[in-house]
Formats: sequence, structure tokens, C-alpha cells
Amino acid sequence: MPDTHLLHELIEVSAHRAPAAVALSHGASHSSYASLNAAVQGCVSGLMALGLQRGERVAIYLEKRMETVVASFGATAAGAVFVPLNPLLKPEQVGFILRDCGVRVLLTSPDRLALLAPVLTACPALRHLVVTEPAASADGPLPITAWADLLQAPARPGHRVIDTDLAAILYTSGSTGKPKGVVLSHRNMVAGAKS
Repeated sequence: MPDTHLLHELIEVSAHRAPAAVALSHGASHSSYASLNAAVQGCVSGLMALGLQRGERVAIYLEKRMETVVASFGATAAGAVFVPLNPLLKPEQVGFILRDCGVRVLLTSPDRLALLAPVLTACPALRHLVVTEPAASADGPLPITAWADLLQAPARPGHRVIDTDLAAILYTSGSTGKPKGVVLSHRNMVAGAKS
């Protein structure tokens, strides 16, 4: 097995080694490593089609589900940084984090998007919204892309990534004040996964 240095390589290597093995299970739904890797590559292409630049932030405001995993690996494979948002956070808390780290793309569900609408106008760096299902109303100041459409973008490679590049920003609970972002490189994330 080749040594992995980048977060998304963990999926690529597993897909090469055991493509039919189950990688994810959610309820009655299962995904093999091959299909997970294909979805991650589709996410990369979709993010690149949105014009995402190297090192820009992709926030994920979802409960535990397949899209959360795909977007986390897809963002890093595209050369971006994923920012997981606790699904229990209130809209004002999400807005603070989106502003604090300059999120460019937000992945969420239509229901969560409706709750966030009042705070999104105060997030100047935000350029794109991706929703897990087509939204009932696409009205708003930002373009909305359905997750399925994002994954169907024409294939294109992500930006160059090295192991010291930022992979994730994890926010603390903020129990003694505002949440603070903890930055993790690909090297940090891969070492944690291997341990």
C-alpha cells in the first residue's frame, strides 16, 4: 500500500485496494470505497466549476450523512479547507464562524438554509450555496447549486496540494467566549487517522 500524505489519499488508496468494500453506512444506505472515491472526485470537479480557489473555505452545516463525508474529503482534494459546523449551532453562531474564517462555499440542507437566510447577508466572503436537495425557492442574493448537480460537473482536477497545506478548521464550543478555529494540516489529519 502506498504511503498517504494527503487526507483524500486515504479514500483513493482504499478504493484502489478494496473497491467493493463498504466505506460508509447510513441507515439502509451503503457506499463502497469505489463509489465514495467517485463521489469525492465529483465534488472536486463541482467545487472547481464554482471557481473555488486554493485554500478557500468550504463550510459543511449538516447532520451526519453521506454528503458530509464526501464534501469533507472533496474540499481537501480540491485544495480547499473544510469547516465542519456542529449541526446543533444556532444561525447566529453559524454566521459568526462563516465570517470569522471567510467561508466561500456553504453546503447545507434546504431546511437549514431557510434558518440561516437572515445571517447570510452579513457574510461578505460567501459566494455559493450548495444544498443537499433542490431548494423550494432559489430566490436570494447567492447562487444555489443542488448537490446532485455539483457532483455531475465535468471532470477537472483540483489545485495542487501538499501535506503542510491547511485541510480543516475545527471550531471550539466557545463556552468561555466566541468559538475559536483550530487549524489542521493534511499532515495533522492523516497522522490522526492513522493513529
